[in-house]
Amino acid sequence: MKFIYQFIWIVPLLPLVASLLIGLNLFFFPKSTKSLRYIWAFITIFSLIIAMIISFNILWQQINDSPIYQYLWSWIFNKQIDFKIGFLIDPLTSIMLVLITSIGILVMIYSHSYMSHDQGYVRFFAYLSLFTASMLGLVLSPNLIQIYIFWELVGMCSYLLIGFWFTRPSVANACQKAFITNRIGDFGLLLGILGFYWLTGSFEFGTLFKRFNELIVNNEINLWFANLCALFLFLGPIAKSAQFPPHVWLPEAMEGPTPISALIHAATMVAAGVFLTVRLFPLFQALSFTMSIISWIGAITALLGATIAFAQKDLKKGLAYSTMSQLGYMMLALGTGSYQAGLFHLITHAYSKALLFLGSGSVIHSMESIVGYSPNKSQNMMLMGGLRKFMPITGTTFLLGTLSLCGIPPFACFWSKDEIIVNSWLYFPFLGWISWITAGLTSFYMFRIYFLTFEGDFRASCFKIELFISSASIWGTLKLDKKKQKLITQIENQKGNKQEKEPVISYLLLDEKKFSNPKESDNIMLFPLLVLTVPTLFIGFLGAPFPEGHFGSDLLSRWLYPVFKSSYEINSGNWSEFLLNVINSVSIAFLGIFIAFILYGPVSISELQKQKELEPFSEKKLNPFFSFIYNWSYFRGYIDGYYNVIFIKGIRMLAKFSIFFDEWIIDGIVNGFGVLIFSKSEIIKYLEGGRISSYLFGLVFGIIFLFSLILIINIFYF
Repeated sequence: MKFIYQFIWIVPLLPLVASLLIGLNLFFFPKSTKSLRYIWAFITIFSLIIAMIISFNILWQQINDSPIYQYLWSWIFNKQIDFKIGFLIDPLTSIMLVLITSIGILVMIYSHSYMSHDQGYVRFFAYLSLFTASMLGLVLSPNLIQIYIFWELVGMCSYLLIGFWFTRPSVANACQKAFITNRIGDFGLLLGILGFYWLTGSFEFGTLFKRFNELIVNNEINLWFANLCALFLFLGPIAKSAQFPPHVWLPEAMEGPTPISALIHAATMVAAGVFLTVRLFPLFQALSFTMSIISWIGAITALLGATIAFAQKDLKKGLAYSTMSQLGYMMLALGTGSYQAGLFHLITHAYSKALLFLGSGSVIHSMESIVGYSPNKSQNMMLMGGLRKFMPITGTTFLLGTLSLCGIPPFACFWSKDEIIVNSWLYFPFLGWISWITAGLTSFYMFRIYFLTFEGDFRASCFKIELFISSASIWGTLKLDKKKQKLITQIENQKGNKQEKEPVISYLLLDEKKFSNPKESDNIMLFPLLVLTVPTLFIGFLGAPFPEGHFGSDLLSRWLYPVFKSSYEINSGNWSEFLLNVINSVSIAFLGIFIAFILYGPVSISELQKQKELEPFSEKKLNPFFSFIYNWSYFRGYIDGYYNVIFIKGIRMLAKFSIFFDEWIIDGIVNGFGVLIFSKSEIIKYLEGGRISSYLFGLVFGIIFLFSLILIINIFYF
């Protein structure tokens, strides 16, 4: 056993202690803690640096063929169950440890500048540390119960981070939506854990896989029930990794601070679902039906995310749907049996998408200084353009991340995505077509984002529509001559389309108020961007087809062999075969870039003013068929609307019906019997007056009535 393995518990403990210290001091000494905000940030970053050093050391030991190490101690022990907790160190764990700690440190350094003016600066770092500790504990877990505990902690931290600015109604709704959606998947995960414990009698991964394979081989298990339990298990990764259909929470989660988007929505939390699927891969692999479901859900998610992303105008939501699409790629790879390609794409995508999200944060930070703090303005790509001239480092690093995500060689995502496409073709041609088309859509929407944001002219300086018309404070600061005031009033009073009048009004106001140009972010925010370009450029070479290996992530496959022995195969391959496979994926990627350039390429302000448009290409230029597709994409496939009708309004109608049924049927029956008895008792009480004369009168009256009735019957019937 390596000496460093004995101290693996330090890795999740350090950020946990930092979070607890900040939280306790905020609770007992809020003023002094906030005044020492930078010291607490330093403690948080320093603790994670130590955890990263240990993680890299463990990775190096695993690369040097160190054995898998597992340390356990009993937590619950009796005659029925022996449950242990501890740590598991293998190649998969070491990869995730390095991924989480390296990106986590860069995000914390970035957050130091990005959140410096926020009142919740210290609280933000407490949440970040707690989230990082939860993720590290998740990947180190040796059994399903321990994974479930940390799985819920990760969900709780994501709720806190997404809802960090909880005073805004949109943020409060977003964090609640993410929390509830993930709880649905977590309930399925819990059912799957209990189902497999009932089948195998164990929560430990090694024992669980061994006993389950024995049951399959000996035909001692109902395959339908086993597939049902496996699909319940997979519900957890479906929700956490934003797979279709519970994907709707991911774009809404962009309401949180941008560093959170880079950390939990690109590299860690959403990747937890992929990690769990990889960890349970030997279990899923024995069930062909479950593997087919995983592959198809991944393919549908990849295609759906790509088609929705190409019409979004919000910068962060466009990247969010891109994340959804790439996570679908990973699930597709796992469903086709290519675990090494899925994990490889998880690594390459994490660094590339973290670079893109942090780059978008740099853009938003700069835009806020011009248009003010409003996501509808600072994140609207229609008000951007030409930012590369003002922010050259941000623009260049964003371009590198875009090229990587599009699968352009030799950037990181090219190697992993290309392998996924090839394996999809081999597994089932239709899935290959989906992955190939999605690659083209990825290039299109990513370069659409890049062109709208960084190329052309800066559009916000000429089209200040929302700033001029919706803000009374700005109207008050403008000193217009009477002629222009009269002209603007006439334009506003005219009948016509508001979108056609607003650019004219803003053009009239252009020379009345000069706006500053965007500025490059400070060095603290740029440092993580420059560091992330290194893995974005070079980490993909781990999957290069070396002469002695086969096409794809050969080194990664060999290294992961001890974890996934049953699925490891060495296939012969060479550079000629590799280049032949590359032609398909690279050609569709360049086609998507070309179409994006034609539609959204650099356009001057003068042309846009003539067109009275904010974006270079508008749905107004499309025929009805393509306009329908554009609107379908812009409105997210109308899926949120359907969910609103089916689930939200449907549940409300069900609740109203339940209230009606309870008040008028259940309570009505009970109250009806009470009223009936009360009314009968009111009538009967008059019959018991206690007076003999009344009783005699009733007796005589009754006898006379009965005698008359008998007489009438005899007369008519006899």
